[in-house]
Amino acid sequence: MDETNGRDMEDDLKPIEDSDMDSLFILPLTIIPIETVPLRTARIVKNARLKGMVEIFRDVQTGSGQIDVEALPTMFGWATDRLHPDLVQLRRLVLLPSYDVYSLRISLRDNGIQVNDHASLQLSPEKVEELSRYMVMFTRPLLKLVYADDSINVQSYDDLLRLFRDPDISKARERLENMAKSLDVPIMEVPRFLEDYGDTFMSLSYYRYCLDRLEPYFSACLESLVPIRKHFQLMQDGNLMKTCAQVEDVINSVSASITGRLETFEKRTRQMWEHISQEEFRTVKALIERYHVTIGGALCGLTVKMNAFARLFPHPRAGGPVKRADFMATEMIQGIDVIRDIEKRFQTKGQ
Repeated sequence: MDETNGRDMEDDLKPIEDSDMDSLFILPLTIIPIETVPLRTARIVKNARLKGMVEIFRDVQTGSGQIDVEALPTMFGWATDRLHPDLVQLRRLVLLPSYDVYSLRISLRDNGIQVNDHASLQLSPEKVEELSRYMVMFTRPLLKLVYADDSINVQSYDDLLRLFRDPDISKARERLENMAKSLDVPIMEVPRFLEDYGDTFMSLSYYRYCLDRLEPYFSACLESLVPIRKHFQLMQDGNLMKTCAQVEDVINSVSASITGRLETFEKRTRQMWEHISQEEFRTVKALIERYHVTIGGALCGLTVKMNAFARLFPHPRAGGPVKRADFMATEMIQGIDVIRDIEKRFQTKGQ
């Protein structure tokens, strides 16, 4: 272990890479009705400065071919005497704060942007499986409500749903009747409730997962500020010291805001099960969804910034204080106000 920073030398940081539909910062245009054929397979990505760019191609050898949305008319020969419908849509899309599926459901609707298939706004089965351990805290109270028996083995939300699809029809109906009685809803509405319940709390699990995996990146980035501040020449640069303070403040304050919000949701959820009703569930569901865009936007910004850091400084000895200082002053600080502004929304929305 490197005693100067407390992080294992072999424990390299790797950029976070998810599939397109699991990502916070990638929007595949395959889900959006696009007229221009070459753009149908393109993606919108947030670059290191948190600006949405149209990625025309991506290759291991050549890298990422990104273009500003305003350069598209020239590239594709769109008429200049009218706004091309693809340009209108793409201008809106590049400004969205996050491209995670839960934020997109709200942002696309609010911006009047259609999708080819609403069912596509789902996490991949692989990611859902990965989130199983986060879903336990939500499936356990539901299981207890229906069975009043902690001995039932449920490892995932799908396991829970399978219990309601038991081949023994009488058992399945008894479970549905118990659930309907607890919720005070017709028995036919129980499956829809379970679907809504699972999706709502899957979003909460997803955001918690995204925050948790950023922790080692936060630590490494903040630790890298120490030698910058101790460097005899660098410490004389007032602007650089101010930049370091801004970076530290944004990472600490925004991650704390997200943590606090998620903890509030989890506490509210536990309270919900003490007096469960469909009305109570809808209240909690609306509370959580109200913060999808702000939480998603904050996590998107932090993930993009931490990825940029990890690419240049995968381990403690990658680059010295001067190189890291240059990164903080040129790349890290660019667009960081976007993340700070999102944090302000946490403060103004209230409970």
